[in-house]
Amino acid sequence: MKTDPAADLEGIDVHPRHWYSTNLVGLPAPLLASVDFQRHPVPLAIAGTREAHAGLFALLDRSSSLSEARDVFRHYLSIAFGLPRPGEIPDPTERRRWRASYLKLLHGWGQDANGPAGAVCKGWVESRFGLVPGFHRAPLGHFPSPAWMRYLEEKASSRFHNNCIHQQLDLLYEFCQWTLQRFEPLGSGPHVTLWRGSNQCDEQIVHGHLRAGLPRRSRRVTVRLNNLVSFALSREQADCFGDWILSARIPLCKLLFYPGLLDTRTLDGEGEALVIGGDCDLEASYA
Repeated sequence: MKTDPAADLEGIDVHPRHWYSTNLVGLPAPLLASVDFQRHPVPLAIAGTREAHAGLFALLDRSSSLSEARDVFRHYLSIAFGLPRPGEIPDPTERRRWRASYLKLLHGWGQDANGPAGAVCKGWVESRFGLVPGFHRAPLGHFPSPAWMRYLEEKASSRFHNNCIHQQLDLLYEFCQWTLQRFEPLGSGPHVTLWRGSNQCDEQIVHGHLRAGLPRRSRRVTVRLNNLVSFALSREQADCFGDWILSARIPLCKLLFYPGLLDTRTLDGEGEALVIGGDCDLEASYA
């Protein structure tokens, strides 16, 4: 007996912009995604991560510099998840195995944030922070749709989603937060100013509007960012990616990665920081 799929969804809000899921950071996802949280952030921690890896953070607490902490972090993850150490040549058996790693994910994101690696990263944010993505290759509108099916397939693909990759990203986030508190590489205080270049902002705006020629005082807008987005550390770097330059005060607790966090050149060329999204009050200017 055939059934009507639309009838099965009757009474259910099928637009993902209204969706949130449970999370592991102890605050409701709608609050994490709000402008109020952007203005008044509080520290976040992924439940159980530091407790499960207490040895790592005990070693990190002995580090006297960020460079030393980087070495400790990478060495620990190479042992815990069977990842190659810098300069190490794996044996032939290991070379035939594909072990997903946080470094491969960051490299994949830098090449294409809408590729399979980007889907795994967005899926991790969805799992840990309860924020559903709004875009992956195409707008993720009403569910189900071809765009949603492709995203769901890619975020579960074994090419990048293996070797406890979510736990690796948990540690990357906690390490990022630990360095921000310990060494203050982006300055003290709960916020850092970051920039983002874009040519297609209109679809993201939830309050205000953008039109070239408006006086500067009219350029304050609120946008709904994807659940994981890239920002640049400087306006000059953001200028390469669009005519509209968006400047925002981003809570440090929403950073997953910033240039200089790891001893790798991945994402450093564009000064790219990875930011957990949600609604964001920012200032826009036309380049």
